[in-house]
Amino acid sequence: MRHLKAGNRLGVTTSHRRAMMRNMVTSILEHGQVTCTLARAKEVRKPLEKMISWGKQGDLHARRQALRFVKSKEAMLQLFEVLAERFKDRQGGYSRIIKLGKNRLGDNSEMAIVQLLGSDADQLSSLKEKSSKKKQPKKKDSTVLKEVSEEVQADSATPEKAESAPEKSETEVVETTENTEVEAAPAPKDDAEEKSATAEVKAEEVPAESEVVAEEEKAETKAEAAPAKNETVPATEDSASEKKAD
Repeated sequence: MRHLKAGNRLGVTTSHRRAMMRNMVTSILEHGQVTCTLARAKEVRKPLEKMISWGKQGDLHARRQALRFVKSKEAMLQLFEVLAERFKDRQGGYSRIIKLGKNRLGDNSEMAIVQLLGSDADQLSSLKEKSSKKKQPKKKDSTVLKEVSEEVQADSATPEKAESAPEKSETEVVETTENTEVEAAPAPKDDAEEKSATAEVKAEEVPAESEVVAEEEKAETKAEAAPAKNETVPATEDSASEKKAD
């Protein structure tokens, strides 16, 4: 059974491994980052974050516990003054591992960088902040607030609509009356045109009737003149016979 065998031995003895971790943690606290193999980077992150937690606690007991592991005054100042203030609102995750993508010459071990967040060598945090500001999504309003605001707007809009309804009806009545007047205006013109047309027709018909009457009068006068001629003709015949008798 594999009890009490957590962690990577890194191919060295316990004392060597402990000294190596202490030196690496001290270097990271002083310089902000350190380059090592990927396996060592994963192992050093555990004691590093534990020391930062002691630094955030900040009391005498925390200082004594940190001094058991860190053996540098500069590292202690960074731990209990700078890093404690920087990470006071952050709950864990104080370091970052960056794979270099290249292997060490000799044993071909994969290399990586262990870096403290917010250090002088940290450039990824600033890039992430810029990208987060650009891609910051808009906060979605709750549906309850939207529904309440819509109800309030609807309630406030109903009396305004009720007040504007009579005004609209009056304007509609005025518009309809104007439209009827405009439509009725051409009607008298049509009546006048019809009257003028009928007057022309009557004027054409009246001369025709007068002509008929004149023709009838002429016929009557001719008829009256014909008997008069007939009467004159026998008178001339009588006068001629009387002359012969004489």
